[in-house]
Amino acid sequence: MITAMRNVLLIDDDRRLGALLREYFTRFELHLEHVQHPREGLRMFAQARPDLVILDLMMPEMDGFDVCREIRKTSDVPIIMLTARGDVMDRIVGLELGADDYLPKPFEPRELVARVKNILRRAYPEAEPAIVDTLRFEGLCIDAARHTATLEEQTLELTTMEFELLVLLASNGQRTLNRDDILNHLRGLDATVFSRSVDIMVSRLRQKLGDDSKQQRFIKTIWGKGYRFVARPLT
Repeated sequence: MITAMRNVLLIDDDRRLGALLREYFTRFELHLEHVQHPREGLRMFAQARPDLVILDLMMPEMDGFDVCREIRKTSDVPIIMLTARGDVMDRIVGLELGADDYLPKPFEPRELVARVKNILRRAYPEAEPAIVDTLRFEGLCIDAARHTATLEEQTLELTTMEFELLVLLASNGQRTLNRDDILNHLRGLDATVFSRSVDIMVSRLRQKLGDDSKQQRFIKTIWGKGYRFVARPLT
């Protein structure tokens, strides 16, 4: 199930990094506020009460350790610490002060997003939605309980990953899921799943559903964003 938008506060004196991450995070339903000065960051934290804080270690006047100490006096909000230094002791001290994770600079924005999402899922677990045993669309029936799917009353031969992908897309009908949404779901089945393999699995699933580039009856590509299940459920 895709989570609602969460608010993230970045305290880092790198203006360019903040602008880059703010734009990138919006792709993953994460709203990022960026503050460059640590004391201003503490004021923003007190006002906005974000769901997670990303905190640079090396800043003027107050370093990340000091900011982390101040936050921990009043809050157990998840904190990810960033640093350009590779000292192992920095990581140990940060974790002892209450940081939840630690990422050295430079880093890939995708890795930071993955860590943010994993921490948010642990910190704010959502109630599991009621399981719908059967999903029905015109010509297509998905039986989640029996782990079977039929197309025009003919059983589809799907791998476990393909079936889970079909259920994920169909249960989030009319909502675009990006590769990271899909990866986060499928990695529970196979830790080796990576971004390119999502496209391959979608392509194979489309073939079995009879979809092609001209007639996208079930799965539509939303260019630059991801995939959407477009068949209307039967009532």
